[in-house]
Amino acid sequence: MKNYLGVAVSIGVLAGIWTQLSVTLGLVTWIAFVIWAGFYAAGAHRDGFVRVLASALSGVVYGWLAVWFAGAVTFPGALAVAVAVIAALMCLQAGWHVLSFIPGAFFGAASFFGNGAAFWSTVLAIVLGGVFGWASAVAGARIQDALTRRVSAPPPAAAPPSAPAAA
Repeated sequence: MKNYLGVAVSIGVLAGIWTQLSVTLGLVTWIAFVIWAGFYAAGAHRDGFVRVLASALSGVVYGWLAVWFAGAVTFPGALAVAVAVIAALMCLQAGWHVLSFIPGAFFGAASFFGNGAAFWSTVLAIVLGGVFGWASAVAGARIQDALTRRVSAPPPAAAPPSAPAAA
């Protein structure tokens, strides 16, 4: 069984830091956590980082397009039509590897809608969520490596038994 102590410590510490930082600076806390989780769901490492960010940011753009379309046309159900089209496009874009993490596109669009269609604050929270995901993986691996080295280090050699005292 893989030991998760390193990543648990790094995520715990960084989650506390992110929460305090985001509240203090007025950033959108929850969106970063969604993308942070998405980083791990996308496989972590460099590939997961690139795929979750690219997909989530594309979802924000799709969400913005849906809101724009719904405001530009006047027929009933315009938003529903726009959402149906962007949902299909978010799936189809997965043919391109960098956008192949389909949930990430939905994370981005949902975050955009859930953040009141505020484009830039959503984008900033998404990028910071990816950065905190990456940082937690790197720090977690280093902590785990340090713990593993410490546990697996051979015990110090015992001193040879001393000769019995001569009578």
